[in-house]
Amino acid sequence: MDQEKYVNHSDDVLDIENEGLLDGKEIERCRSEVSDKSLSYTKPLLVKRINTTSQIAIVGANVCPIESLDYEIIENELFKQDWRSRKKIQIFQYVLLKWAFALLIGLGTGLVGFFNNIAVENIAGFKLLLTSNLMSEDKNCSPIRKRCCSTLHTEYVFCNERLKGFNNFIASSETAITFYQRYFKAFAAYAGCNVGLAAAAAALCAFIAPAAAGSGIPEVKAYLNGVDAYSILAPSTLFVKIFGSVLGVSAGFMVGKEGPMVHTGACIANLLGQGGSRKYHLTWKWLRYFKNDRDRRDMITCGAAAGVAAAFRAPVGGVLFALEEAASWWRSALLWRTFFTTAVVAIVLRAFIQYCTTGKCGLFGEGGLIMYDVSSASATYSAPDILVVIFLGIIGGILGSIYNYFVDKVLRTYSIINERGAVLKILLVITISLLTSCCSFGLPWIAKCMPCPTDLSVSCPTVGKSGNYKSFQCPSGYYNDLASLFLNTNDDAIRNLFSTSTVKEFHISSLFIFFGAVYCLGIITYGIAIPSGLFIPVILAGACYGRLVGRLFESLSSLDTGLFALLGAASFLGGTMRMTVSLCIILLELTNDLLLLPLVMLVLLISKTVADNFNKGVYDQILKIKGLPYLEAHAEPYMRHLVARDVVSGPLVIFSGVEKVGNILHALRTTGHNGFPVIDEPPFSEAPELCGVVLRSHLLVLLKGKNFSMDRVVTGDDILQGFAAFDFAKAGSGKGIKLDDLDIKVEEMEMYIDLHPITNASPYTVVETMSLAKAAILFRQLGLRHMCVVPKSQGRPPIVGILTRHDFMPEHILGLYPHFNPDK
Repeated sequence: MDQEKYVNHSDDVLDIENEGLLDGKEIERCRSEVSDKSLSYTKPLLVKRINTTSQIAIVGANVCPIESLDYEIIENELFKQDWRSRKKIQIFQYVLLKWAFALLIGLGTGLVGFFNNIAVENIAGFKLLLTSNLMSEDKNCSPIRKRCCSTLHTEYVFCNERLKGFNNFIASSETAITFYQRYFKAFAAYAGCNVGLAAAAAALCAFIAPAAAGSGIPEVKAYLNGVDAYSILAPSTLFVKIFGSVLGVSAGFMVGKEGPMVHTGACIANLLGQGGSRKYHLTWKWLRYFKNDRDRRDMITCGAAAGVAAAFRAPVGGVLFALEEAASWWRSALLWRTFFTTAVVAIVLRAFIQYCTTGKCGLFGEGGLIMYDVSSASATYSAPDILVVIFLGIIGGILGSIYNYFVDKVLRTYSIINERGAVLKILLVITISLLTSCCSFGLPWIAKCMPCPTDLSVSCPTVGKSGNYKSFQCPSGYYNDLASLFLNTNDDAIRNLFSTSTVKEFHISSLFIFFGAVYCLGIITYGIAIPSGLFIPVILAGACYGRLVGRLFESLSSLDTGLFALLGAASFLGGTMRMTVSLCIILLELTNDLLLLPLVMLVLLISKTVADNFNKGVYDQILKIKGLPYLEAHAEPYMRHLVARDVVSGPLVIFSGVEKVGNILHALRTTGHNGFPVIDEPPFSEAPELCGVVLRSHLLVLLKGKNFSMDRVVTGDDILQGFAAFDFAKAGSGKGIKLDDLDIKVEEMEMYIDLHPITNASPYTVVETMSLAKAAILFRQLGLRHMCVVPKSQGRPPIVGILTRHDFMPEHILGLYPHFNPDK
């Protein structure tokens, strides 16, 4: 059969299926082997780069091929035979196993979440206590300080002025040398611990799993949208995500463990959803039911929700996060299983936190299920309060969009460094670690010592534990408010900012300094080679300027400054993440204050609306930078000017219903297509007709079975008897049959094989005149990998072309039609 007559719109760019099936070693070399179109990734990132192809993406720091996922049910003869033969007990087992896996995902993610919290609290706690102890050695032995403060102990501000006058004397005295040696020793210990932890986290990412760097939420979003990139959910990535996150957060970076927990939950779900393993003798027949992308997608959705629930101790927020932000496809049955998974996480966390209240969990880590309780503050508000909250939302939207802009620029800049090798990755991490340590230890020296409040139920200054009142360089009875924020874990700093009934606890100048430092450190830290989340730095910065606004508008508003901190965090989250419902519930579960719900809703809506006028959400920007071909829920405006046939890529490779073995092998070797249309022609049909679509993976299994015939005849019954449906199930990561595994002899190349039993006889088709906008929405909502375009009139070949994810990408469409305005 002459295939050239089916050649369509010719284009140098292959569809997304043309990635080539590379093994692990080839993946490592893929950056230098991809087509010239990928060279845009090596151009300077200081100027805006444009991805010109959708077959590759940045994974870790390398440019590697990506692959679409098969979410569509393949209704071929083997599938129908298997479905008809299933008994009620087998269907019950399948449903029961889904719930059992949801239980295991919840248990696993809850345990990892608890381990992360305890590990960070204890490692960071040891570091901070060591620093504090080194600073407090003979702190009050300075003769000058004793003389000054004993004389004027009631007026410490004036005492400080007198101390400044003695600077020259102190600098020349032995006591001053001892004084500065003590603080230098403390700084050396603090910075040394930070650098050591940071280097360990970077080494894990650089040498074991580069894909574990960053938040991981964009990669999970892409997977649930139908895009699979190399090793993003691999066991090695899970290992590095867990331990790298603990080390990175403990190192004092302005990052959180919440984003990595989402990725961790997804990795745990993916590990359970591999459908067993022959290598490790996990071949229980029930597990075979999950050897498909549809069930893995559902499990990974549950894993992502469980990750949020474990990170924020917010089970309902986790479900809503999966629904609003992560998942591209949803149904009621999945809602129930996701809710069950997050409930298991909450129970696990509650059990272990209850255990930790006995003091058996180390230095810190006692806490309750509510992380930042602000319910004790009065949440009554009036018209002036509403006006201040509206102002807070507007400022949050502006600051959030600016934050996203600079994160975009920093990520592009760091890509130049990270792609040059592991050593430079680690050096970059160490540099940022030293800068963060200098800021955290150096900036508190700017702040003035503040007298401890007299009506406190807690000790001031705080000694030997986390708390609001760190003494730093201050004498007994005084505390350093900046040190209380910098020399604490990020969770404790947020807890301090959210603290209620403490209006004067932080000086306005200290809040300005801390906000500027957190805002800038959060921007320059994200993108280095460690697992890092964006939630915590955003919440920290938002809480800081929220409390600052509360202090500045003290005369207008009666709201507690701790509540303003919460509203500021909500506004900044809305301005960066661009989520509303899930963030609202997460914040309410975090703070246990339902009375503040209307104000949180208002500030989120305002900040998101304002920020949307400037740029996209931070995760959408990262998806774009990485080159992951994410399909939006809406069609772009210019798609309404095109029809389906305008963007199909060629040449189109098709097979007959009964095809020669040599032709199939040639097509598999010379193309990277993962789907081929199958056409029946006389004598198998009265006229040429579309039989369906056959997948590359199914062809490889069929060829390996060598069920060939000398004559061009239908032999479907023999194939149905020789194979089971599970033989064609999708293998786990990297375990499928490769083209090199086939051993086809020369004489077999001229033989024939019947493709009808493995051909999806009911592929989704659209007429060639359907608008591209409508086709794009249909493609995304159905979770397709291939969409057949058929002719409108008779007397033509039965298929015009196949639409894949690549054909809906702006890079492809605007490459074909450069005169189109992307916004119109």
